[in-house]
Amino acid sequence: MLCLMGRSVALSCFNLVCAQVFSQVERTPGVPLQCWGHGVVAFVRWGSWLAGWHAGWSGLSLLLMSGLLSPDGTEYGLSEADMEASYATVKSMAEQIEADVILLRERQEAGGRVRDYLVRKRVGDNDFLEVRVAVVGNVDAGKSTLLGVLTHGELDNGRGFARQKLFRHKHEIESGRTSSVGNDILGFDSEGNVVNKPDSHGGSLEWTKICEKSTKVITFIDLAGHEKYLKTTVFGMTGHLPDFCMLMVGSNAGIVGMTKEHLGLALALNVPVFVVVTKIDMCPANILQETLKLLQRLLKSPGCRKIPVLVQSKDDVIVTASNFSSERMCPIFQISNVTGENLDLLKMFLNLLSPRTSYREEEPAEFQIDDTYSVPGVGTVVSGTTLRGLIKLNDTLLLGPDPLGNFLSIAVKSIHRKRMPVKEVRGGQTASFALKKIKRSSIRKGMVMVSPRLNPQASWEFEAEILVLHHPTTISPRYQAMVHCGSIRQTATILSMDKDCLRTGDKATVHFRFIKTPEYLHIDQRLVFREGRTKAVGTITKLLQTTNNSPMNSKPQQIKMQSTKKGPLTKRDEGGPSGGPAVGAPPPGDEASCLGAGQPAASSSLQPQPKPSSGGRRRGGQRHKPQVQEANSEFPWRRITVLQADMAGRPNLQKLSPKARLQGSVSHTAAPIALFCFVLF
Repeated sequence: MLCLMGRSVALSCFNLVCAQVFSQVERTPGVPLQCWGHGVVAFVRWGSWLAGWHAGWSGLSLLLMSGLLSPDGTEYGLSEADMEASYATVKSMAEQIEADVILLRERQEAGGRVRDYLVRKRVGDNDFLEVRVAVVGNVDAGKSTLLGVLTHGELDNGRGFARQKLFRHKHEIESGRTSSVGNDILGFDSEGNVVNKPDSHGGSLEWTKICEKSTKVITFIDLAGHEKYLKTTVFGMTGHLPDFCMLMVGSNAGIVGMTKEHLGLALALNVPVFVVVTKIDMCPANILQETLKLLQRLLKSPGCRKIPVLVQSKDDVIVTASNFSSERMCPIFQISNVTGENLDLLKMFLNLLSPRTSYREEEPAEFQIDDTYSVPGVGTVVSGTTLRGLIKLNDTLLLGPDPLGNFLSIAVKSIHRKRMPVKEVRGGQTASFALKKIKRSSIRKGMVMVSPRLNPQASWEFEAEILVLHHPTTISPRYQAMVHCGSIRQTATILSMDKDCLRTGDKATVHFRFIKTPEYLHIDQRLVFREGRTKAVGTITKLLQTTNNSPMNSKPQQIKMQSTKKGPLTKRDEGGPSGGPAVGAPPPGDEASCLGAGQPAASSSLQPQPKPSSGGRRRGGQRHKPQVQEANSEFPWRRITVLQADMAGRPNLQKLSPKARLQGSVSHTAAPIALFCFVLF
């Protein structure tokens, strides 16, 4: 809490004096200054927004305007004249930082009045503050129904009317259960009013109109609650980078199913959580109290260490919102989607939320991809989150890594935010980019678009400090599981660790290696490690075996198979008792090359060779008879070579030439068929 003084300070010199005073307060928080004039005091919560206008201010703050505090903490009110003078002072300073001052509430205390203000940064045209909220909870807790009621402004009928507007697939409508990551938005204007107005005919929301009228937009990430869709939920929590997490609990069912799993996932990723208890209109009072009692016990447990607060009035909303950024306080809302009870408190709380982190535009740009599209008439489109920096129209970025760890230089053709065309995006904002001269098949989830200044490198291996949350038995080297890290979702193998084995509750430094492709990683990046009922969380501490490749815009060389002409077999090809390795096996010490990204050992066996002979018809009508059986004797060796190349550089057989694909998948029946054709003709 920071103390700001000033009534008798002349407004003419206010701008010069306050910049120094407020910056001093920023450096020494909690130290009160000497009173000026009548001792008018304004308490600022959520950071010093007056000092932060020249730094990384998040754009949203709460302001409490009252008199001096008594020794026991009681607030004294202000007289009418002092209140107006203080408001004029704050208003003048808000103009300097281009912000609006909005009155939230006013109450009478000893000695006069006390007011709470919301200070929100002004945004330009086609711009708005964005806060991402992930919606999690057990199946049938009312997640999609609540989002339908909030975003469309219509109450539910108790039979799934509201949730129908959010589902994306037919089977979701039929079953009433979300199976994919859904998105919807809730817009607030400068006065804190909801601007969502669905279309009167189809009931759909026009995101463009909502964003044009809004100064702040809440993006809801609707996640699946069923256990079989857990990987989708984990990807939504890690890949979409939510600022806050809204945990839904059905009052009639209580804390069951995946509720604890989702809460543990949010805590592991350090995402602040607030709880919404639904269906209070149909739940008996004793069952509701039992659910709240169990919920408070869970939040106070050693694993959570939260401070649960039941929100029942606007005063509770302001108190919890002003202290929510500490991640210790956990508000609990009790709502009904049928009667609309307490929905206004939840909307007010969402309006007061501010982004957790601030970003600087001078940093090198970085954008992570969480989905790809192919739009007719536009081309390839990627969507995701801007992690840092500033990306403008027609900027040239590096896209990657590809299966070999290379990055491709790419140009941004157009940019959209919430379906609205814009010219630039900043750190912390979600956006979609239309890219030039690239196919959708060349892009996958988990790729990044970064500034060339970063000189990006992809990593096959990394070390991480992990904590095993649950495992039925023990974890040892060569154990494989799915790693979620940002938008990356790939199987990794444990090569080594600093303990013999890991059990539930153990901590260790583990050496991982990706199975399929290298990935772009950061030090101190959070990860989730899961396989079945096994779950572990951790932080990346070291990057190993990085690929240092320059941007490649040239077309990759086509991979062809070796000639079918028989030549003298070497000892390596023969294998057996002569001492050489088995057919197709790498020489000793070459195991890393077989698993590396585009290693020379793997690619040397796939150099372009003369066109192989076959038993087909030639242009002159002649038959080509010899070397059919000889080619067949060599097929098994060449098939193993193809598998080795697939293990090393992971070239997709579907991307090879038709001839190479045919040679790579030919079976032993090719020789009898060719011999039969020879005898017949």
